Amino acid sequence: MFGMEADVSFPGRIGGSQPMVAPSIGRAEFADTVQMFGTLRARTGVVVDHWLYYATGGLAWTYDSLSRTQTAGAPQAGTAVPGTIEQAFKLRTGWAAGAGVELPVAPGWNAKFEYLFAGFAHHPAIFALGAQTIDSGLSLHMLKAGLNYRLGTTPESFKLPDGIDADRWSFHGQSTFLQQYAFPFRSPYRGLNSLIPNEGRETFDITLYAGFRLWSGAELWVNPEINQGFGLSGTLGIAGFSSGEAYKVGASVPYARMTRYFVRQTIDLPGETDKVQGEINQFNGSRSSNRLVFTVGKFGVADVFDTLNTAHDARRDFMNWSVIDQGSFDYAADAFGFTYGATAEWYQGDWTFRGGLFDMSIVPNSVQLDPTFKQFQWVGEIEHRHKLWGQPGQINVTAFLSRARMGKFDDAILLAQAMGGLPDIAAVRHYDSRSGIHVGVEQQFMTGVTTFARAGLADGKFESYEFTDIDRTVSAGLTVSGQHWGRPDDKLGFAGVVNSISDSHKAFLNAGGLGILVGDANLPTPGAERSSKCTMPSRSAFYA
Repeated sequence: MFGMEADVSFPGRIGGSQPMVAPSIGRAEFADTVQMFGTLRARTGVVVDHWLYYATGGLAWTYDSLSRTQTAGAPQAGTAVPGTIEQAFKLRTGWAAGAGVELPVAPGWNAKFEYLFAGFAHHPAIFALGAQTIDSGLSLHMLKAGLNYRLGTTPESFKLPDGIDADRWSFHGQSTFLQQYAFPFRSPYRGLNSLIPNEGRETFDITLYAGFRLWSGAELWVNPEINQGFGLSGTLGIAGFSSGEAYKVGASVPYARMTRYFVRQTIDLPGETDKVQGEINQFNGSRSSNRLVFTVGKFGVADVFDTLNTAHDARRDFMNWSVIDQGSFDYAADAFGFTYGATAEWYQGDWTFRGGLFDMSIVPNSVQLDPTFKQFQWVGEIEHRHKLWGQPGQINVTAFLSRARMGKFDDAILLAQAMGGLPDIAAVRHYDSRSGIHVGVEQQFMTGVTTFARAGLADGKFESYEFTDIDRTVSAGLTVSGQHWGRPDDKLGFAGVVNSISDSHKAFLNAGGLGILVGDANLPTPGAERSSKCTMPSRSAFYA
């Protein structure tokens, strides 16, 4: 076999920085970020029992952003004062070589695993204000995994390599585009955290759900995702935000993240056996109605807890943050909505008991999780499934307890009164506990017509640590399946929600409190509702 392959990757997240200190230049820092990367390569290989083993090599290129920041001192012959930032852009060319393997996994689909090395020559960059020429090189080691689709393949022509079991693999994909618009409305006051009228924004994402059966009852799932876009007003202005697909850490160009990677172990207990249809993060097969389920890895707390069937997935149900989940459920997560943790579930008859331990952000609503796990959250849930008048329903009660460095609103107000100035929640943070409890109810009352309701309460003395600035919430709604008009995949829904905050939370905002939004020292507009720094994780089914 012989062929050619070309690829382009953007936006880049590969980069590095180097501090520099010398009498002639003062103190500065150089940074290099790969904005785009691409190759044009030949591939040659041999097919053995439907396995393709190949080698590859050819041209590689990158487009880099280089920057020099003067941090202290000043160059003797330059004009760069501390804080001066100079930028340059370079097109690097080099070579790439590697090897890989490709094998069929489903009709028309091949899985691909590849190692690739790319090397580039040194290139100088001139920074005039810093009176410095910096010479930098670049080499990349890459491990790639992917899927290829071959046009014109028929199921009859598909054959797995010997020893490969198709039932051990699962691949699903999902893409969602969402456009939202805020109509013009009267706004007698407006701050930097307020909802902006007459504005439209969009979000777009693509997610791959790849699974592999490890051993009996054990599954490994990996969910890489590409995101792009922003919520209305930068996802500010509404505590119960209008789009569960609005990424708080947004970007105008697509960026990739590994949202989930976890192992799930299911242990069947004596009881009836149920058929399970293959779905997102779920294998086709069967399982016992009585079972134990253990999950360890990176995923979303709301993947396991507070999972009403009719109001949980922003890609298939409602979109509002405080309708698809409890608005006051301040669940552990980084700023992208995911965290590391472990859960245990016990299904017995009509009951399910769940518990979990999860890592929290090192600072409220930040992208970095606490590497020591000293800031953590316990979550527990009891769920009961039932039938009323022959129709299915469920009720669940969920509680959480967070242990982390967080501030009390009253402490911030008292400190501001004693010292003068505005209340700053960050100035009064200390290790403490915040708790909350929530109830969710769901009931089908005729085929394809289901109602739901939620109510939640969280300790309003403390700042919201990860999720929305909501201390109390009540929501209710109804969904109607499209099977009533001949389109079973359609869904029509109606919902309403009322969210509120505690009296001390209101007093803090009315006093012009600082620090509700991490990294945002802007004064809040009194009375304005604001979403938190965290986005919702994608609500595609963790498992049914």
